[in-house]
Amino acid sequence: MKTIIIAIMLGAFAPSPAAAQNRPGPVGEFAAGVLMFPDEGVVTEGFVGGAARFYLSPRISVGPEVAYISGDRHSHTMLTGNMTFDFLGPLNGQPRPVTPFAVVGGGLFRSREIFPENEIFTHNEGAFTAGGGIRAAIGERVIAGVEARLGWETHIRLNGFIGVRF
Repeated sequence: MKTIIIAIMLGAFAPSPAAAQNRPGPVGEFAAGVLMFPDEGVVTEGFVGGAARFYLSPRISVGPEVAYISGDRHSHTMLTGNMTFDFLGPLNGQPRPVTPFAVVGGGLFRSREIFPENEIFTHNEGAFTAGGGIRAAIGERVIAGVEARLGWETHIRLNGFIGVRF
């Protein structure tokens, strides 16, 4: 009898399959916006990018991101691995209509300069970004949002994004 009671008590604390179902599926996102670099004033350059997020828990996701930044006679490519924390988890197994989030990432920042003599110079350095934003559900699988981040190479990033839940 003792063994049965102990087994029932241990079973009550075991993870249930329903808990695993609360974790959202992967998300793919497309982003566009501006990066503002401090340089004898503020230099503003447009960017486009994409990211994937894979949820480790109902509120924490990780995944890669790539961004292409276009400037005058130069361009930058940023590749980071990001971790996103959703301040609000799913409700009854469904994503919230509006979710504020924080994001941090680290990786590589590659610059490509074209000089007047048509010489090309490339430079790589470490990169990181940190910030947050808000995303909203637009239907069952589509999301849209805005975010702001600070990063290195020193910049402020402001963008909008649209994504799809798989």
